[in-house]
Amino acid sequence: MSIAPRLKWYLDACGVRYEVLPHPHSSSSRETAHQAQLPPELLAKPVLLEDERGYVMAIVPASHRVDLVRLSEQLNRELVLAKEREIAALFRDCDRGAMPPVGGPYRVPTVYDDALAACSEIYFEAGDHEDVVHLRGADFMRLLEGSLHGRFTQRA
Repeated sequence: MSIAPRLKWYLDACGVRYEVLPHPHSSSSRETAHQAQLPPELLAKPVLLEDERGYVMAIVPASHRVDLVRLSEQLNRELVLAKEREIAALFRDCDRGAMPPVGGPYRVPTVYDDALAACSEIYFEAGDHEDVVHLRGADFMRLLEGSLHGRFTQRA
């Protein structure tokens, strides 16, 4: 696949410079970091959450996990993990389990952990299990402009 079509369209429309880098097949974000020889702190991973008000994509470093209680309190919502079939329906142009941490092209509101704001460069799944997108940290933050953010993770 290389890069999900909606993601490519969105990155190009936003004028973001990026590169797509191949890596051996992986089945989790931590494995992706290992296979692509990246520090997990620089690999952004999405976690799709939901409640009665809808979906929220939480974006965190692959080295961390979402503290659902803390994030729910910060957003004043009762968030739970979204179901796998719902994720597949929203991210149709992505392989199962390889959604990119960019909610814009999929019309999913996002919240990101502040740990990502300090990264000079960011990598993330391109929509499959064999490629990552690499871009400058400042460009990634530009893609998340207007998103809520805070500290809501714990080291995995």
